Amino acid sequence: MPKPELALAPEIEHFYSQVIDENARLSMSADGRLELIRTQEILRRFLPPAPARVLDVGGGTGAHARWLIEDGYKVELIDPVARHVEQAATICPATQGDARALDATDASYDVVQLLGPLYHLPDPEDRRQTLSEARRVVKPGGLVAAAGINRYASLFEHVSYAHLHTDRLQTAISKILRTAVHDGKGFTLAYFHRAEELAGELRAAGLTDVEVFGIEGPAWSLLKAVEQQPGEGPTDDLFASALTAARMAEPYPELLAASSHLLAVGRASDGDM
Repeated sequence: MPKPELALAPEIEHFYSQVIDENARLSMSADGRLELIRTQEILRRFLPPAPARVLDVGGGTGAHARWLIEDGYKVELIDPVARHVEQAATICPATQGDARALDATDASYDVVQLLGPLYHLPDPEDRRQTLSEARRVVKPGGLVAAAGINRYASLFEHVSYAHLHTDRLQTAISKILRTAVHDGKGFTLAYFHRAEELAGELRAAGLTDVEVFGIEGPAWSLLKAVEQQPGEGPTDDLFASALTAARMAEPYPELLAASSHLLAVGRASDGDM
């Protein structure tokens, strides 16, 4: 059957095409570097041996595809933003497409990663379809990894900017905490998960052995706060301490709510296909 025509929300297209350079996000700030390091180390625990076949869905400009290829994996990337696809094509095979309707055959990849799509799908049916597609194209026993923005990330972030106490920001952040949806200024249309909710969505898609990790851990906003102040930014020791805090927090699920991003992993049952 032909895949349905799906449209990217225009505000998301504008944000990634005209406002932000996604290519620099994980390298230009201390919390971005922390996110990259932690995503790498968590995924490497679960990835099958190289050269496994990885589908990087919503892979942006190829930040994660780059290190996966360096690790020996065969990576293909799909993203809805033409600008991203053009940049990623210098790293790996990259095509424009939608996470909700993948142009891939059943059980054709060892790993499917969704390290961005769930951020921008406030409609639960869209998230369900995205995870269902990931489960469809991953091999039996294969890995699906899905990231989400933590429900409470904006609370920590805007303290680091030292303006949460203003009426305007309190109103905006209170709305996110209440609705889980960001649709205002400074970012773009986005959905913010709770850890148990993200895990439930993976399980509802038929994935098993689901685990959720806090990517940046409980001290990421300290790095961001220091970076906002005059001076040279976070020291190497402060960065190392924040990274250590993220690692030490892993056994304690109550600390998931303090991270900026969440990473859920699950596997397709051997009996799915």
